[in-house]
Amino acid sequence: MKTYDLHEAAQILHLHPDTVQRRAKAGEIPGAKPGKEWVFREEALAEYLLRLETQPRQAAKKESIKCSTNVVTLGGLTLQRPTGSGLDARLAPVTSRKHRNFTTGSKPKRGGKSS
Repeated sequence: MKTYDLHEAAQILHLHPDTVQRRAKAGEIPGAKPGKEWVFREEALAEYLLRLETQPRQAAKKESIKCSTNVVTLGGLTLQRPTGSGLDARLAPVTSRKHRNFTTGSKPKRGGKSS
């Protein structure tokens, strides 16, 4: 049984070692960490590559996706996305009131008598 370390497995898979480590932690790439270092079996890496070859490509999936709703469901929460007119209102320029002068009146008024 031939085994590879993290850097050797990354070279075989043509990935960055950080990517291989992240995917191995997530369980996407079969590997083991018996101590401080990751170990990958040659057969497991070959099986992983074969699985990738048989998966349909992302481009084929994108063609079949149709999204015509403005409702988003997250768990048990349903959110209504704003429609076109709602977006127009949100993107309209913001007009705000003039800022007021917040003086405390500690200065004497002009032309008035000072006591």
